[in-house]
Amino acid sequence: MNLKKEFKSALNVMNGIEQPDPVNADALRKLKAKRPLSLSTEEFVHGIRSGNRTILSKAITMVESSLHSHQQKAQDIINACLPYSGKSIRIGITGVPGVGKSTFIEALGMFLTSHDHQIAVLAIDPSSTRSKGSILGDKTRMEELAVNAQAYIRPSPSAGSLGGVARKTRETIILCEAAGFDVILVETVGVGQSETTVRSMVDFFLLLMLAGAGDELQGIKRGIMEMADAIFINKADGDNVNKAKAAMIEYKNALHLYPPAESGWNPVVDLCSAQARTGIETVWTYIENYRETTKASGFFEHQRKEQFRQVLTETIDQAIKHDFYGRKDIAQALAFYEKEVIAGNISPYTAAAMLLEKNK
Repeated sequence: MNLKKEFKSALNVMNGIEQPDPVNADALRKLKAKRPLSLSTEEFVHGIRSGNRTILSKAITMVESSLHSHQQKAQDIINACLPYSGKSIRIGITGVPGVGKSTFIEALGMFLTSHDHQIAVLAIDPSSTRSKGSILGDKTRMEELAVNAQAYIRPSPSAGSLGGVARKTRETIILCEAAGFDVILVETVGVGQSETTVRSMVDFFLLLMLAGAGDELQGIKRGIMEMADAIFINKADGDNVNKAKAAMIEYKNALHLYPPAESGWNPVVDLCSAQARTGIETVWTYIENYRETTKASGFFEHQRKEQFRQVLTETIDQAIKHDFYGRKDIAQALAFYEKEVIAGNISPYTAAAMLLEKNK
């Protein structure tokens, strides 16, 4: 007699269904498509020249990248786009915080696009000195222009660059011009730093000011005013009109104290209201007059050539500095001499001379 009974478990295991692949194939395909190096230089240039905004943005991202592989590819793209650049008017716009730069650029941009211009706005956002982060909120401040099909807004972090201008703005200008944009607007941070960098990459330099800003800003105004081709008193509307007119007279008188500009152009002072969209057409009229005047005198092309020469020397300076601090023996020696200088055992000038001698 078989005492064993068949054991039946209360658990019933089903065969189940086939589990899907944990990797989303469509998402992976899109991710690979976003990799800048997946496109050839020829594909980048063709995309930029045909007005593909996505490819243009990828190219600019590579220009701004610090990766060596990206930098090499970016330079190839820039060199290929160079013959198609240079046909725009490059305008630098600066001013003290709160002057309404973003509102002004949107007003000017909407005016220009309504007259069949293709504009690119290179808006520079200040980077945090601690986290190195940036809000990049210019698109949210230019809601109307951001959805305009004839405008392209590229916010970039300043990343500590002198004058609040992104390190690779010059290269970005070349790419935007190759993409067919005939007006390039470069907005600076406007925090009172040296604006020389801005002036060295644009044709026309526009300074926005406020009425009744007070004497606390005089230190900022002087250096920037000497470089300005036009000064516009913004927010000249409502009860502020009389104050704006008084400020305009003050700035006109101040400009008479400065030596004549090399361009032969006499800087102008006028009123505008970006909020009310008044005086914007006048701004563009001045810019067109400037271009005609300086092209006739030959200064326009001369300035462009000088800007290229300056880029060359700046690039060499940056490369030498990078190579110097990138050497391990220099880094070790620098750490030693820093301690010696802080301890008062050696002067900083002697220490610097020894480090430079070590670099020979």
